[in-house]
Amino acid sequence: MARTANKLSARAVATITKPGRHSDGNGLYLVVGPGSSRRWLFMFRWQGKLKEMGLGGVSSVTLAKARVRANEARQVLSEGRNPIDERRAGREEREAAVTFGAFADELVKDLAHAFRNEKHIAQWTMTLTNYAAPLRKMPLQDIATDDVLKVLKPIWQTKNETASRLRGRIERVLDAAKARGLRSGENPARWRGHLEMLLPKRQKLQRGHHAAMAYQDIPCFMADLHSRKALAALALEFGILTAARSGEVLGALWSEMDQEAKLWTVPAERMKAGRQHRVPLSPRALEILKEMEQAKVSDYIFPGQKADSPLSNMAMQMMMRRMGRGHFTVHGFRSAFRDWVGETTDFPRELAELALAHTVGDATERAYSRGDALEKRRVLMDTWANHCGNPFSRSQATRADESH
Repeated sequence: MARTANKLSARAVATITKPGRHSDGNGLYLVVGPGSSRRWLFMFRWQGKLKEMGLGGVSSVTLAKARVRANEARQVLSEGRNPIDERRAGREEREAAVTFGAFADELVKDLAHAFRNEKHIAQWTMTLTNYAAPLRKMPLQDIATDDVLKVLKPIWQTKNETASRLRGRIERVLDAAKARGLRSGENPARWRGHLEMLLPKRQKLQRGHHAAMAYQDIPCFMADLHSRKALAALALEFGILTAARSGEVLGALWSEMDQEAKLWTVPAERMKAGRQHRVPLSPRALEILKEMEQAKVSDYIFPGQKADSPLSNMAMQMMMRRMGRGHFTVHGFRSAFRDWVGETTDFPRELAELALAHTVGDATERAYSRGDALEKRRVLMDTWANHCGNPFSRSQATRADESH
């Protein structure tokens, strides 16, 4: 007597190439399509009509799992219900329960491997948690343009850069939700042809700049900074001397330093542009390293209070506040360096841009200039360090301060 169920074997499922339906019995079929694609199908009669219910592709659903799903569908039929309708109702219930916050959190986890460092993960998490808080409890399908505007409008004028990035991240979340079948329709966070009609364009707003101390005042400031015996003071001084970004300084590791070669090599994964950056170290920068080396407690040059963690990203700014210079930003010292190069020296513009780890020239120009002009930049950074620590410049800046 021929078998009426479990006709197929795992090997048959993997090797059958003939297009068409291949019965496993009791309504379960393996469907082989063009290109030897394989999927599972459950066929049954409902109210006199033949119905087809897909159970998934062979790549994700094994023969054993397909049989379980077919049995579950037959159980629903035996209770007088349509298994297709039951599944649809269950899917709608699950989708209604998926909120923006839950989906956004999962998406950030999925995208984490594509981010250059943990800072980017933290920025995505913070903006989608704090600024997008009104959206987090909303079902994905319910989010409309007005809901997005309620999130963006309060910060669009005052925190334009943050608001712009937030808009892009909301758009990314909603696009991903649509790709997963969790929402439909147009993306209410889309800029082009949509929100651009409802919000002012970024170039029409006053662009925010990092408040920078005048380069003439830096020698006086550095003298004051040098007198303060604090880890944050040393980190800030090192950052000014190297014209580096705060994150690069705070994340600096001893393994990146070659004191004999007077060189700091920042790996690509810690750089904003994603390219390795070599920083020539001035004599004073090397002195700071030697001072930190005497009290070395971590792989980080400027360690934080917690084990194996760097100094807080607010430490240097708080130091400036204690010095009465809190209205300036740490990042602004990079601008001061750039102004000093352009206004008081004969060093080429391109050299200053390389020192700041900026991209120089167009693609063609960069293709013919693969070096980083390290030795030329060494002269530049030594000259900058001399300016920062020049007694004449300090007294000149001091007299300028007293005259106000």
